[in-house]
Amino acid sequence: MTTTEIKTNDRTTAEATTVRPNPTTAAPRLNFAKAAPKAFRAVIGLDAAAREGLDPALVELVQIRASHLNRCAYCLHMHTTDARRAGESEERLHMVALWQEADHFFTAREQSALALTDAVTRIGDAGVPDEVYDRAAAHFTEEELAHLLALIFTINTWNRIALSTAKRAGTDER
Repeated sequence: MTTTEIKTNDRTTAEATTVRPNPTTAAPRLNFAKAAPKAFRAVIGLDAAAREGLDPALVELVQIRASHLNRCAYCLHMHTTDARRAGESEERLHMVALWQEADHFFTAREQSALALTDAVTRIGDAGVPDEVYDRAAAHFTEEELAHLLALIFTINTWNRIALSTAKRAGTDER
């Protein structure tokens, strides 16, 4: 358990308490696919539809980035494994977490997709700024942009399913 304390006006208050299951010892809480098969199939359907027309390498980069931001080891392991199988370089995989500082590893199109992934994944921080949306819109057709957004929505959903049910990295149960 970690608690962040903030001292304001000579008062100390607990800002947030984050309790995550120990990924090496926690048992999955439930099998979401079995417990809610219609919901699970709906997310699979959205995932498949979102990928249509998008470059598979870009799909993996977006899923890796959102999984970094959401701290989802299960999905991060799954998508880095998939990216390697598809021929993605180790060098680029290592740079996804710091893509803004290592922008020369990524095309302008990929950078715009990663920026949009950051904004949508962290939407509660500042919404999706116009400049981020406009940057992505300059690199993607309207249809591609809609699919990219759907992909970002989907990976965020998968991250939340995996984290909520305490899925363990390396146990790829697709």
